Formats: sequence, C-alpha cells, structure tokens
Amino acid sequence: MFEDFFNVVKKRWGEGEEEYKPPMFKCPRCQGTSPLSKYEELRRVCPKCNYHGRLSSTERIAITVDKDSFREFNGKMRGADPLDFPDYAEKQAELRASTGLNEAVITGTASIKGSPVVIGVMDSRFMMGSMGSVVGEKITRAFEYATEHSLPVIMFTASGGARMQEGIVSLMQMAKTSGAVKLHSEAGGLYISVMTDPTTGGVTASFASLGDIIIAEPKVLIGFAGRRVIEGTIKQRLPEDFQLAEFMYEKGFVDMIVERRKLRSVLSHLLKLHGYDAKEV
Repeated sequence: MFEDFFNVVKKRWGEGEEEYKPPMFKCPRCQGTSPLSKYEELRRVCPKCNYHGRLSSTERIAITVDKDSFREFNGKMRGADPLDFPDYAEKQAELRASTGLNEAVITGTASIKGSPVVIGVMDSRFMMGSMGSVVGEKITRAFEYATEHSLPVIMFTASGGARMQEGIVSLMQMAKTSGAVKLHSEAGGLYISVMTDPTTGGVTASFASLGDIIIAEPKVLIGFAGRRVIEGTIKQRLPEDFQLAEFMYEKGFVDMIVERRKLRSVLSHLLKLHGYDAKEV
C-alpha cells in the first residue's frame, strides 16, 4: 500500500513536475503573500499588515452575536427594476442563486453577550453591497423597529455606494435612512456604526457616518469618491494611506479602530456601558 503511494508521489512530483504549493493569499494593502490557510485561520486578517478582509453577512453574524440569538426580519424582500435597466433583473436573480441572499443587507434582532440589539450587516457579495431601494427600506425598518422597542442598533457597513441601476431611487435612500437614524437618536437610542472593507459612496455619505460611535476595522477602505476621481479633480497627489481607517481615525472621522478578534467584546462593553443589559430591557 505504501509502495503504491510513493510511486504516485514520485510520478506526480519526482519527474520534473513542479512541487506542490499551497494556495496563497496576496494582501491588497501590503501586497505581501501568506498561506491562504493562515489568512482564513485568522478570520481573514492579513498576518503581515493586519488588513481585515471581507466577510459574508452570515460569517459576520456568526462571530458577533450570541449563538442562535439572531432572528432575521424582512428577509424575503427583493428589489424591483424601477428603471427597466438592461440585464438588472437577470443580474439580481443570478446573485440570489449564487449567494443565497435576497439583497445586499441582512437585518434582525440578536443579543451580544446577553445585551439585546437590532443588527444590520451589509454583504459585498451582492452587487458590492450597493444601496438600492430594498437595502434602504430594510435599514430604515431596522431603525424604526429599534426606536419602537427601545433597542440599540449596530450596523456593519460594506458597500460601493448607491446602486446606479436604480438611479434617483437609490439616492433617495440616503435621505430616508438618515431620517430614520435621526428619529432613533431623538428617542434616546444608541447607534453604533462599524465600517468594514469597503465603506464608500452614498452609504458613507448617509447612515454609515451618523453613528453615535463609529468603529472601523484596521486597514479598511473608507471614503466617498475614489482616489483617482479626487486626484483628477484637485490636481494633487493624495497620501498613500488616504481613505484607510487609520487616516480617518487621525482626522477624527472614526472614533475607534478595533481588531476583529476584539470587536465582539468591545461591542458588548459599549452596550452595557450605555445601559443595555439583558436584565433591564
């Protein structure tokens, strides 16, 4: 048996063929490479520069909330095609099939170390987390539910901005979500915004930037317009770390930078610090 095994190995790698190499991850920040298995083991964090890569919405929920505590609402809502944009309906159908998602955000109730919350998690796999009518409606309803039930909101953002296929309808979601955040704030509710990679465009220019506490993961991209657009407009070279979380923290746009492995504990501490304890709600 062992002889057969070694003969197979010799045939495959001993006769001039390249030696087997494990899959590698190339970091988009430091450009360094490391074994993909190590990157995955660290929950998609670059072992060389600490860049925090993208998670799916289900992965994010699994590592953030208490086990079996998440209850989704408005999960069956699907986007329409208000502008009859070419191939838009087909693209949505393909993404629903490949990702298992109906839209680019999941919302619901959960608890974090016993503290009840309303949570929303955007997913970059669905049209780069862009905000169309359904994304805006689900986020608005999440804030309205939290306001009605005196619950805090934690929103994980990951988006390329407003969804161009829905035109002005997508841009209207900026005002609608911002209005819902304001009503929640006026009712005394706590809103924690957690910016993940990337948080850009109309999402940054609306509800993502309106948190009472704004947290970012290390080395993630945060901004409105892209680097090339800005450089072309101002005719100047931007700093290399422009629009990274650390740059935003230095300029006061972000309150905290928290590593993924610590984020659940930090969120729990903030919730309890603001009086959202399981025994009191």
